[in-house]
Amino acid sequence: MKKQLLVWLLAASMANAQEYKPVSGRIMSPWAEQLKADSVLQEHPRPQFERGGTWKNLNGLWNYALTARNSGRPAAWEGKILVPFCIESALSGVGKTVGKDKLLWYQQNFTLPADAKGKKILLHFGAVDWDTEVYVNGQLAVHHQGGFDPFTADITPYLKKTKQQEVVVKVWDPTDEGPQPRGKQVRKPEGIWYTPVTGIWQTVWLETVPVTYLSAVRQTPDIDAQTLTVETTVVNPVEGDMVKLTAMNGDAVVAETETTPGGTAVLKIASPELWSPEKPFLYNLRLSIVRKGKAVDEVKSYFAMRKISMAKDQAGIQRMLLNNKFLFQYGPLDQGWWPDGLYTAPSDAALKFDVEKTKEMGFNMIRKHIKVEPARWYYHCDKLGMLVWQDMPSGDLGNHWEMRPGIIGRANDKQRSPESEGYYRKEWNAIMGTLHNVPSIVVWVPFNEAWGQFKTKDITEWTMAKDPSRLVNSASGGNFELTGHIIDLHNYPDPVMPDPVYFGEKQIIVLGEFGGLGLPVDGHVWQQKDNWGYQTFKTAGELFTRYDSYMERMEKLIRQGLSAAVYTQTTDVEVETNGLMTYDRKVFKNPVEAFYKAHQRLYKSGLVKIP
Repeated sequence: MKKQLLVWLLAASMANAQEYKPVSGRIMSPWAEQLKADSVLQEHPRPQFERGGTWKNLNGLWNYALTARNSGRPAAWEGKILVPFCIESALSGVGKTVGKDKLLWYQQNFTLPADAKGKKILLHFGAVDWDTEVYVNGQLAVHHQGGFDPFTADITPYLKKTKQQEVVVKVWDPTDEGPQPRGKQVRKPEGIWYTPVTGIWQTVWLETVPVTYLSAVRQTPDIDAQTLTVETTVVNPVEGDMVKLTAMNGDAVVAETETTPGGTAVLKIASPELWSPEKPFLYNLRLSIVRKGKAVDEVKSYFAMRKISMAKDQAGIQRMLLNNKFLFQYGPLDQGWWPDGLYTAPSDAALKFDVEKTKEMGFNMIRKHIKVEPARWYYHCDKLGMLVWQDMPSGDLGNHWEMRPGIIGRANDKQRSPESEGYYRKEWNAIMGTLHNVPSIVVWVPFNEAWGQFKTKDITEWTMAKDPSRLVNSASGGNFELTGHIIDLHNYPDPVMPDPVYFGEKQIIVLGEFGGLGLPVDGHVWQQKDNWGYQTFKTAGELFTRYDSYMERMEKLIRQGLSAAVYTQTTDVEVETNGLMTYDRKVFKNPVEAFYKAHQRLYKSGLVKIP
């Protein structure tokens, strides 16, 4: 019997391999070249909220079809698509565009886990762009709008008594013809604007949970008080239930307490090990719902004790502090795009690679640029010790950048419709909520370069109120009002900064984008001609000489009042060739060691003194 099962599984695997092939004619990363359709992104998609073995990954080949927007469920499927890669990507195996006049449909059958009886079944989507309806056995289970935040449906009421169940997903995405947050997607990619992403682009998975279960926690550290505050959310609690929280250093318990379901607990973390880029220490956290002395649900998590704040230096200039000490934050603008998967890295190893190499090059920060990553990317940042500035994906563009000569832009807020503002607020709120527990995120960035920027003061203060534990950079390189913690200038290619005499008393001074030094590498470009960079060089040596001169200049700017800077950018993206790496991640344009050495001058002790 076992031999027959093995033969069947092998045959099924071979059949999957035969009916899947990436779209040809595009450059590929090394991980895409090794990808197999029956084992795509199999890691647990939510490492900061994980239940043992009670989940099932649904990534793989699904049926798909495109129909007119006003159509119902398609009568027949056009072929197979590899989930979770968007339909426009090479790794989807399809490579088609969709647009506002069409719907994208997915279909898959699944069987319930063996232990499902008497339990709840949750269907999770990491992200789907943009307007999504999910049907289980023909019934609408959830409708969600948002391309960058996860959503979940309790599908228990829609399940049949038979073993096999069906899920159908309907997606509509107007790309740049709608007011929704979309980042850098456009119908006609060129320059700094990229290919559309439509449909499922993060892991789809099933989870079996008890009738009473933890659905969320919110963790906030305070290193000064030596506490971790944990807010709990519990579904279907029973009278007498308690939530037990246990903080651990490895397996050693350092703090333990209880609270009622939905309550808030405070764990005392005595003499805490602090998290930093130099020492990214993480505590383990176990959360259990306890009923009559027994755990009915248990979740594994982790947390870090770290603090991001601001204070004046000896010259009276506001500085950005980590754990009450000045640390110059320097990192690349990271778009998070892939030539093969577009929004989606071909593997978890690929996702980790970008963070690892950024760290090896001597950066201590990444600005995640108008995109949100899967939870596992933030997990790698947490583990490796990489600070993150998180942008809100922009949308509803149309206003413009107004310059005040010599220094800064002045406010020119866009007048958004109530519908447009609603989409923004709903998704930014969801993104901040989803990512609140991530220790590596230290700065929220609501707007970039006046791209759809609106109600700047209102949005900034709303962001600050929602999360007082982080700094808020109201408008990176945008139109500015005196709000938020940070004043952020963009300048290409040379590093400069806002006037510390004018701005430094009230806000932290940062250079949110600079550089953009370009070098196309033959055989590793998105297209052979008409590539683009802010300033293009013929040789790697010439490029690095210029880059190194920028680091010399940066050291002087730090002394004058600069607290952080962001270099454009981690990798080439489509026709942009100003990456530290090529788009396929196969070539570093200069040695990793050379960048590391150049960056060390930025972290010298004594450059800045805090009284």
